Amino acid sequence: MAAEPERVPQQNAEELDADELLERVAWLELRVAQAEERRRALLHIMGDLNESNRRLGDQRKAMLHILGDYEDDRSRLARSNVKLGDSRKAMIHIMGDLRETTQEMERREQELREKQEQLVQAGKLATLGELTTGVAHELNNPLNNIGLFVGNVLDQLRGGDLEPARVEQELESAMEQVQKATAIISHLRTFGRAAPVSLAEVDVDEVIERSLLLMQEQLRLRGIEVELDLCSEELVVLGNAIQLEQVFINLLTNARDALDGSRGKTIRVATSRDAEWIRIRFADTGPGIPRELEQRIFDPFFTTKEVGTGTGLGLSITYSIVKEHGGSIAVEPTRRGAAFLIELPVMSEPAPEVALL
Repeated sequence: MAAEPERVPQQNAEELDADELLERVAWLELRVAQAEERRRALLHIMGDLNESNRRLGDQRKAMLHILGDYEDDRSRLARSNVKLGDSRKAMIHIMGDLRETTQEMERREQELREKQEQLVQAGKLATLGELTTGVAHELNNPLNNIGLFVGNVLDQLRGGDLEPARVEQELESAMEQVQKATAIISHLRTFGRAAPVSLAEVDVDEVIERSLLLMQEQLRLRGIEVELDLCSEELVVLGNAIQLEQVFINLLTNARDALDGSRGKTIRVATSRDAEWIRIRFADTGPGIPRELEQRIFDPFFTTKEVGTGTGLGLSITYSIVKEHGGSIAVEPTRRGAAFLIELPVMSEPAPEVALL
């Protein structure tokens, strides 16, 4: 803003000459220009103030809107906290119920496992009962042979004609028969014993041969021929030998009963394997299984035998044991007779002995 000029001393109008009047007018025009400049500056300042007031008004409205949203959020959060508290209480209650349910399920599962073990043991005892006649014949042979060998030694002793080499031969033969009878009795005791079930390395072909050893006398007495087609490769699974033997004996027993009254009585047992599975096939030349019954034969207590001749547990126990070994059992379609196919997983690496759940 221009500096204000010095004031001109006031004089009477008559005393002012023309130059002074011009100077006076110039000074007044300068004052007017300065006043106009101040007015414009003031108007600019007023405009800035109005703009600032408008912006402050907008900011105030925005702040009020934010405060309103904050209050709404706070109210919703308060309601959510109440709901969250209720949900937490409900979750704690649900977790308590779930814990109780889990404990009850574990208890029932343990009871079921115990009942299943009892059922398997009952099946083994029932199988032993059926094997009694055949085993009696199987033991009778070594006992007769023992009597014969000992009788020969006694005859030599009484006749005074003892030959040490011959006596030794007779006694060794008798000892072989004792060992044979002992092996049969030990096998029966092991098979029927109620012991904790554990998994270990098992050779399937050896289990099949042991099963046939117990059954061979019964099959021979009924005129049943057994055809074996065992795989030349090693068939090793992670399993329980006694339980697998029970499976094979159950299938042999079923085939034996199915062949009663049939012509050309034959049971075929074949094994094979690939990279992942071992397959065991039991087939007979009996009348076969009606198609409408194939889905029921593994049900507990289902039997097609006459009342009093079967419990209906054999195939059910067989199915359970195979499943516990990670395998499967199914009826195979065949032109004549019945055929069962068992598949068990190959044990690729040796494993430590573990309990079977």
